[in-house]
Amino acid sequence: MNPTIDSVTERIIERSRDGRARYLATITAALAAPPARDRMGCANLAHAWAAQPADERMRIRTERPPNIGIVSAYNDMLSAHQPFERYPDLIRAAATKAGVTVQVAGGVPAMCDGVTQGQPGMELSLFSRDVIALAAGVALSHNCFDAALYLGVCDKIVPGLIMAAATFGHIPA
Repeated sequence: MNPTIDSVTERIIERSRDGRARYLATITAALAAPPARDRMGCANLAHAWAAQPADERMRIRTERPPNIGIVSAYNDMLSAHQPFERYPDLIRAAATKAGVTVQVAGGVPAMCDGVTQGQPGMELSLFSRDVIALAAGVALSHNCFDAALYLGVCDKIVPGLIMAAATFGHIPA
């Protein structure tokens, strides 16, 4: 390997060693704990499942199927994001056939610098990755999900969703 690349790689490994160890310890602890919803009280679970159809609520309570949380960048304004409107229903139908439940956990903002080009506020796109990661984290903080499915497209949203997926690294995504 090129000696400069090798040297830089070694410095990155060394510099990130402690942070990576803390992250892996956090993920290991989260994996060792039973699903959070197993530790929730009835009132918490009632809120978590209230929007589900009645037959689905009963199935969730008695059969305890895996539950997938969707985090979506859907909006009607941007053509690349608008198709996500239909995805939760399509995903839910396929998941139901597989015996899995699905809930839209939350949405993230979807900003397009193509629309904001030359407009006041365009610089906000630079911060949007962090806002997206935070919004996805808020959506998943309910601790009701066995897996997460992230719906997003573009050079701001996908990195923000990846940041959130890494934060919740114990949840398959």
